[in-house]
Amino acid sequence: MSCPGGGTQDDYKDVGEPLTNKTIGIKDVAIAAGVSVTTVSHVLNDVAYARVSPETRDKVKAVAERLGYGPNRLAQALRTQRTGMLGLISEEIATTPHAGRIILGADEAARARGYNLMIINTSGAASLESRRADVEALLERRVDGILYATMYHRKITLPDNLSSVPAVLVDSESLSGNVTSVVPDEEGGARIAVGSLLDAGHTRIGFLNNTDDVPATHERLRGFRAALNEAGLDGDNAPVEAEHSEVQGGYVAALRMFRRPDRPTGLFCYNDRMAMGAYRAAAEMGITIPGELSVVGFDDQELIAANINPGLTTVALPHYEMGAWATERLIDAIEGKTNLALLASHPTILDCPLVERDSITAPRN
Repeated sequence: MSCPGGGTQDDYKDVGEPLTNKTIGIKDVAIAAGVSVTTVSHVLNDVAYARVSPETRDKVKAVAERLGYGPNRLAQALRTQRTGMLGLISEEIATTPHAGRIILGADEAARARGYNLMIINTSGAASLESRRADVEALLERRVDGILYATMYHRKITLPDNLSSVPAVLVDSESLSGNVTSVVPDEEGGARIAVGSLLDAGHTRIGFLNNTDDVPATHERLRGFRAALNEAGLDGDNAPVEAEHSEVQGGYVAALRMFRRPDRPTGLFCYNDRMAMGAYRAAAEMGITIPGELSVVGFDDQELIAANINPGLTTVALPHYEMGAWATERLIDAIEGKTNLALLASHPTILDCPLVERDSITAPRN
């Protein structure tokens, strides 16, 4: 019996072994699978509109894999004007623990869609001209789109050449408000953190906040106050101490908090580093955790939260999820499946889940 593209089915009875002495082509896959060349092309290039049954898709992919055939990427690039490469500009890759999770989420999402990442490390303090040069370096390599990730949630001014290709911001927002972005639910995460203390029975709860003028500072404070108010407590007058969001800042702010006559029994910290400083201050003042003080952090920075004693209950930032979401939307835009302009009016907000450890218990009478 003859098959599409010439030859007979007998020639391909055993497709478990790759063909030898010739280069495998798309016609060979079509013959072995008993389908047309067009069907093979549609399946292997994931053509969304192609009317191909799931069973046929599975069969074509299985045959192509057994024969060792892969789509000609150069031919694809010439036909679609796409290279299959995405650029990712990430701040402080080597020193920021969160960057790795963003990159992992982006890379796995990209590979699942047949794309690869090209990564450039930049500095959070880099000038606008330096960031423009980073974007230009990716454009020169003909990337199909760019992900721009910052090391913490903030609003930024973007280089003008970023508009040359589809782009999505990760953990940041554009000051111009015209670029699609994905950010963590800072306020919602604070509500969850305070809720964990309320659920344990605490009614005197304080907050160690950051001093930087960034979205997280304001939104976590708003979530802190709102959670207390909704519980029938006076959130607007609840104790707040602010310092630089590092271990030393948490230590200094906690000392002031602990010297208050109405010392809290529950403490919400802006991040895990400040919580680590609060642990130190509590130890110096003879305050036991969680016996006399329950503590909850933010970030789920594993080197801290899982390794201090007792283990710190904290709220996790969705770095992996943000990287994956941004990559999916970017590829959808590149392939004409979504319009990024429709998503740019406001950032997409992803949940921050609670990670429970041993730093919270019921307050003593």
